[in-house]
Amino acid sequence: MSTAAEAAVPGAFVELAGRLADAAGPILKRHYRSGVAIQYKADASPVSDADRESEAAMREILEAEVPDHGIVGEEYGTVRAESEYVWVLDPLDGTQAYVTGKPTFGVLIALARGGAPVLGVIDQPILEERWVGVAGQPTRFNGETVTTRSCPALDQAWLYTTSPQMFEGPDLRAFENLRGRVRRTVYGGECYAYGLLASGFVDLVVEGDLEPYDYMALVPVVSGAGGVMSDWAGRALDLASDGRVIAAGDGRTHAAALGILAEGGGRG
Repeated sequence: MSTAAEAAVPGAFVELAGRLADAAGPILKRHYRSGVAIQYKADASPVSDADRESEAAMREILEAEVPDHGIVGEEYGTVRAESEYVWVLDPLDGTQAYVTGKPTFGVLIALARGGAPVLGVIDQPILEERWVGVAGQPTRFNGETVTTRSCPALDQAWLYTTSPQMFEGPDLRAFENLRGRVRRTVYGGECYAYGLLASGFVDLVVEGDLEPYDYMALVPVVSGAGGVMSDWAGRALDLASDGRVIAAGDGRTHAAALGILAEGGGRG
């Protein structure tokens, strides 16, 4: 018997998410390590033709297939935000990795229902790796079920974050406090780090200053693999969250890390 969470995600939507990733991937492959021109947004973040073409291809499919659904995209904004179902697209998460030739970027595709993420895809087209998370179902990596690993103590945890530049002021103090309590900290993972966590190779990912298109797709992937993902106060993530996230493969690690972040002076 289907659960309410499973019923929230029709199989046709899961298939559609896969087709979106299939459309975006070849575009990113074509531009990868090609010397694609880089522009800079008002916030100084990089963007390229690969980002724009990838999102445009996905939006074209959505407008044709589910014209009543909303779309939130990094490059082309928001339409029909009041819809029951809203697709949240990051056509190229990890542009800095992409334009410097490092294959830790990915296409992020999420489906939110009532503001909460119920479907998520992390697609790495160069390595041909794809994680798919669906509410109420186990996460799959290239079609095979994956699970997070046990990590009973914080001092055993491998921590990932994209960059320490994501944190400022009290948040930086909080992160540095946590960094000093784990086994090892690795930088530069982008969305790929969350896939590695879901597959049992990483214990903890902590980041700040994210937008919904950066984190919404990650939540079903992490939770469906047995992990926990929340904001820094332990609240469930949705379209209105403040962009500070913590993902852990083991609930004990998640709880311990939340406590350390609070000790460090981060916002509650």
